[in-house]
Amino acid sequence: MYCSVFPIIFSVYFMFVNVSLALHPLIELKPTVTGTVFSKNGEPVIGALVHVEGTMIHTTTDLDGKFQLSDIPKGSYVLKISSLGYKTTTKPFEIVDDTAIHIQISFEDDALLMPEVLIMGKTDRLFSRIPGSASYIGTAEIKQINPISGNEVFRRSPGLHVVDEEGAGLRINIGIRGLDPDRSRSLLVLEDGIPVALAPYGEPEMYYTPAIDRMAGIEILKGSGQILYGPQTIGGVVNYLTHQPPAEATGKLKIHTGQGNLWNGLLNYGNTHGKIGYNITMLKKRADKLGLTQFDITDLNTKLVINFNEKSMILIKAGLYKERSNATYIGLTQTMYNAGNQDFVHMAPNDLLKIDRYSFSLQHSYKWNSKTQLKSSVYAYTTSRNWRRQDFISNTVGNVKPSNWIGVTWGDEAIVGGAIYMRSSTGNRNRQFEVAGMETGLIHEYGSLGLTHKLKAGVRYLYEKANEQRVNGSQPNVSSGALVEDETRPGNALSMYVHQLTKIRTDLEFHYGVRLEHFRYGRDINRRSFLINNQSQIRDTILNKSNALTQLIPGAGFTWTAITGLNFFGGIHAGFAPPRTKDAISNAGDVYDLSAEKV
Repeated sequence: MYCSVFPIIFSVYFMFVNVSLALHPLIELKPTVTGTVFSKNGEPVIGALVHVEGTMIHTTTDLDGKFQLSDIPKGSYVLKISSLGYKTTTKPFEIVDDTAIHIQISFEDDALLMPEVLIMGKTDRLFSRIPGSASYIGTAEIKQINPISGNEVFRRSPGLHVVDEEGAGLRINIGIRGLDPDRSRSLLVLEDGIPVALAPYGEPEMYYTPAIDRMAGIEILKGSGQILYGPQTIGGVVNYLTHQPPAEATGKLKIHTGQGNLWNGLLNYGNTHGKIGYNITMLKKRADKLGLTQFDITDLNTKLVINFNEKSMILIKAGLYKERSNATYIGLTQTMYNAGNQDFVHMAPNDLLKIDRYSFSLQHSYKWNSKTQLKSSVYAYTTSRNWRRQDFISNTVGNVKPSNWIGVTWGDEAIVGGAIYMRSSTGNRNRQFEVAGMETGLIHEYGSLGLTHKLKAGVRYLYEKANEQRVNGSQPNVSSGALVEDETRPGNALSMYVHQLTKIRTDLEFHYGVRLEHFRYGRDINRRSFLINNQSQIRDTILNKSNALTQLIPGAGFTWTAITGLNFFGGIHAGFAPPRTKDAISNAGDVYDLSAEKV
């Protein structure tokens, strides 16, 4: 929640450009190409992406639709321009000497196209064509919002129910069109097309959320095109877009500071040398009192793009994320809330959440020709989520306090269940996750029966494993103690999809396809509490159970542009969300054979 800790926020923004790694004096680069992008009606197009094909040189248009590109060597090139609601336009040009050239571009409307952003150095957004409802929030809009929390950005998208948890956006809770927003379980969350959930199939909770501070944009898909992106296809897909390496040496230092020792510092530097571009981002966020929240976050990300030639390109990413926060699950009781005179304080000040995440991905794009492209990726990440939580118990008839009561009571003891007794013990919920995957997808455009088609087909294998332990401590602030639960939950998933777009007319498109999901999961219980002779006893055991499910997911949709600026779309698809492994296999090893959640 937001409180009055922000009456004053100081913002310092510093950008330095054209800085060489050897710290040479600044050199002003002369513009090589300037231009203006207009709509068909003569209005300037703001935020259009302007990219010199086959290079890392790109920019966006300003508020007047103008752009400027610098330091382009002599030669012949093709300029590619794209923006939301317009057909992508190309314009050849040639640099023969040091004289700057000016280019005028007039866009054709096309509301079926989403804007294109540099992904792997190519202008190809993940949701570049959509069979339904989608939103795109770009760099300019994010800068305008200047958000402290990513929730401020997501609220710009229609159909999203965004719930604040601690005011800093450390964990997103998003529901789409009425679905439960808790931990965004019904959402597939990606970063540059790579999943980020703890375990995408068996435990999709978003305890880790990519920081909005380092993002160039966000894509949100809510249409039937979700069958391209599994496994969660019930609610929708969110794809975070990070910044690409700049065409020239560019650095940025951005600092926000405020009351409660609030600190938000972002340091970014990138450059391109020949065919190799890189971008390094360091984010440090902390606060001693943001409302009731205390946190300290370190987020380091690197991106390397190798542009071999016009056909082949590789993107390599690595990331490190560390969070320490006083996140808690204990809050006001209903009677405390109804009374309205209870100050909301942090009732369990010793609660501590530790999240450590390490990630790596490699993506490769190969373009056989102008109509056929192959995209492949391999990725792996680990996430540890260790949570120390102080024990407590609600009052019962007679208000008998627990033997390890520390003398702290919250709420009204006159009402059963209206008070909470804090205990001198902890339950440490420690979880470690491993995820690794590889996938490849083919995109092919062709003509048949006088119609234009675009085929997408792909296959993916994903491995995930969760290790969960519960350690009970004998003090209210300790992270060690007796091991009472220990288990491992492995999972293996194979998915395939085929999706086709058929253009009937320039204003009418049909989309149809199918996705196959196969998930084999298991639960290996090594230690936990069992009911023996009507008494609970902690026992070591070897209890291994597994199961599998297979689901076919069809989908179809259409988009029709009635007139410029007025679009109609519709779609139908089978939603799919595999059951959580802990729900499908009980603590006692009973296999419930749950089917996937469907809509």
